Amino acid sequence: MSKFDLNLLKVLEILLQERNVSSAAQRLNLSQSAVSKHLSRLREMFADQLFERNAQGLKATPRALELAPQLKQVIQQLEQLTRPAIFDPSDSSRKFRIHLADTACSLTFPSFMPELLNQAPNITLKTNTWDEDSLNQLLKCEVDLGIACREWDHRSPLHIKHIPAELNYTELLQEHSLCLVRENHPALKKKWNLETFLLYRHLQVTIGGKDHWLLDEVLKTENLYRDIAIDMPDFHSAMSLCEQSDLILCAPARHVSQMAKYFNLKVLNVPVEFADGAYVLLWHKHFDHDNGHRWLRELIINNVGEAADETS
Repeated sequence: MSKFDLNLLKVLEILLQERNVSSAAQRLNLSQSAVSKHLSRLREMFADQLFERNAQGLKATPRALELAPQLKQVIQQLEQLTRPAIFDPSDSSRKFRIHLADTACSLTFPSFMPELLNQAPNITLKTNTWDEDSLNQLLKCEVDLGIACREWDHRSPLHIKHIPAELNYTELLQEHSLCLVRENHPALKKKWNLETFLLYRHLQVTIGGKDHWLLDEVLKTENLYRDIAIDMPDFHSAMSLCEQSDLILCAPARHVSQMAKYFNLKVLNVPVEFADGAYVLLWHKHFDHDNGHRWLRELIINNVGEAADETS
C-alpha cells in the first residue's frame, strides 16, 4: 500500500469515462504525456494493463471494468471526508458548475444572485446551457446543479418520474405555454381553435436540449401534427421572426411575460389540453451532505420561490 497514490484514482476514473488519453488530459488539465505517465503508475499499482489501445482509443481490461463502480464510490467518499465540516459562504472562494435551460436563466438568477453576492462575495458560478449531455454530467458529478424543463403530464417522455434515481430534485417554478402571432395575423379573424391553430405553419424553439414539445406528443396521439417551418435556437430570434411573418410561435408563459414589451405580438391560449410543466433544480445525491452545496441549493430554492409567490 505504500505505493498507493490516491491522487491517481481521479485519473483512472476519467480514463474509464473517456477511453482516450487526449480527452482525459483535457478534462484533467494535464498534458497527454503526464496522463500517460500516470497510466503507467496505475498499471504498476493494480498489476494490470487496465487499458489496451485500439482504433477508437483505449479499451478497458476486465480488471479496469471491475474497478469502475468501486472507484466512483471511493472517490465520492474521499471528497466527502476532505470537505470542511463547516461552510462559511463569506469566506469561501468555491466554484460551482450549473447547467440550465436558456429560458431558466432570466427567470431564476435575478432572484437569487443579489443575495448570493451579498453572502458570498468570492464564490464563482460557471454556467452552461442545458443540452443533451447535461443529465449525464450530473450523474457523473461533473456538474453541481441543473435547472431543467420537466413535465407533469403522464404522456411526456420528460415526465418528472423519469428523473434518474441517483438524482434529487425540487420544483422551482411551474410553467405553461402560450401562442404568439403578429398583429393583424389572419388567424385573428377566425375562430381560435385547434383547426385554426393547425391551419398555419409554426416556428419552434429548441430549449433545454429537447427538440420536441409535449404539445406535439399530445397531438400525435390524435394523429395530428404541426407544420414546423423552422426550428430556432432562442426565443428572442423566434419572436422577432414571428412579428414579421404568419408563423405561429408557442412559448413558455413566464418568458413571454418578460419579453412581450419588446415585440408587437398578440397572445393566445394553446388550444390543446395538457398539464403544466416545471423548471426543476437537480443535483446528485452525492452532494446531499455537502454543506456548501446545501447552502447554494437552499439559497436558490428559497429566493426563486419567494419571487414566484410575489408575481403569482
